[in-house]
Amino acid sequence: MYSYSAADIERRIAEGPKQSQIAPESDTRGAFSRDRARVLHSAALRRLADKTQVVGPHDGDTPRTRLTHSLEVAQISRSIGEGLGLDADLCELAGLSHDIGHPPYGHNGERALDQVADCGFEGNAQTLRILTRLEPKVLDDDTSYGLNLTRAALDAACKYPRTHTNADGTSNKKYSAYDEDAELLAWIREGHTDARPPIEAQVMDFADDIAYSVHDVEDGIISGRITLRVLWDFVELAALAEKGAAAFGGTPEALIDASYRLQTLPSISKAADFNYSLNGWVELKALTSELVGRYIGAVTGATLRAHAGQRLGRMHGDLVIPADIEAEVRLLKTIAVLYVMDLPAHTARQDRQRERIFRVYDYLSAGAPGSLDTIYQQWWLTANTSRERERVIVDQIASMTESRLERQAKKAAALTSFMG
Repeated sequence: MYSYSAADIERRIAEGPKQSQIAPESDTRGAFSRDRARVLHSAALRRLADKTQVVGPHDGDTPRTRLTHSLEVAQISRSIGEGLGLDADLCELAGLSHDIGHPPYGHNGERALDQVADCGFEGNAQTLRILTRLEPKVLDDDTSYGLNLTRAALDAACKYPRTHTNADGTSNKKYSAYDEDAELLAWIREGHTDARPPIEAQVMDFADDIAYSVHDVEDGIISGRITLRVLWDFVELAALAEKGAAAFGGTPEALIDASYRLQTLPSISKAADFNYSLNGWVELKALTSELVGRYIGAVTGATLRAHAGQRLGRMHGDLVIPADIEAEVRLLKTIAVLYVMDLPAHTARQDRQRERIFRVYDYLSAGAPGSLDTIYQQWWLTANTSRERERVIVDQIASMTESRLERQAKKAAALTSFMG
């Protein structure tokens, strides 16, 4: 087990023992266990139950939401972390929090907010903002410190440890901190100026890929949008491989080779004939279990072999993903995207979703601060610039569930109609 340092468990604001605890000495939890509990009990995590993963949270009888997806990523992260000798609570926390900054409608909502707001929007940067400011837990001298997590916990949650704008003025498409949070990121990174995330964040990132590829394909099969028979359709497969390599990297040849390996798995053949019977459900669940275990075992083994005899943790070591495993995951992600997310009905729905976000943004902007929730009114009133006030409006929209956003959009539309 890696020995985390005093700096790793440091919090931005020091905390003493709980005042009301009957027997303080009985609380033997470590710092990362406490961090994990804080994320698990947060309102921001609960709100993910009403935020889209691939299809909407109200579609079908077995929906996957951002919350269930996050729980799956957390479990996979914990399994990989345990195998590598990392702190399992830290890895699980990274999985729990990895999507906590996502707005209503997932990546589609993310694009809409980034388009409408001059201050910009990035779900990963919003995650850091929630953990360190927006989620109410620790307040000191009227300044919110969010959940006041440890340095290592915040670092594990930063998939892209950089700000939007680089020192040379160039910008990053993906980043884990807004420019206004640069000092916070510097505290978290503690002198590590490179953009390499800690190994715990690397574990979370690949766990996300596993959950995305395996479970989203499972959802597509259940909804009837996906059939694994495509793996035996060479014409369709060739087109898939071209699109997958362009979208997710690698080469078409590597993705086609990945399909050949997947074809040899008995569980793939059985799931290709999914028919909603009891046997069909069991075979489908066997497939997801086998693939998740296959990918966890592959990266764990490859990483341990590459770092033989070393203790892994934070900036010590990197996750090793075998090329064949990476190709299989990319192929499954491609299937999920092309047969579920790129359907005409899905894209039409996304257009309506973006329109709602634009409408609510205009409504809140026009009526602020009175149109904002009390907690956001306080931040809006203490903001020093128009950009800071705009960020507060974006914060509130990003925090909404999809149900609430839709109610707000209807309210805004009714008001617009009334005003003529």
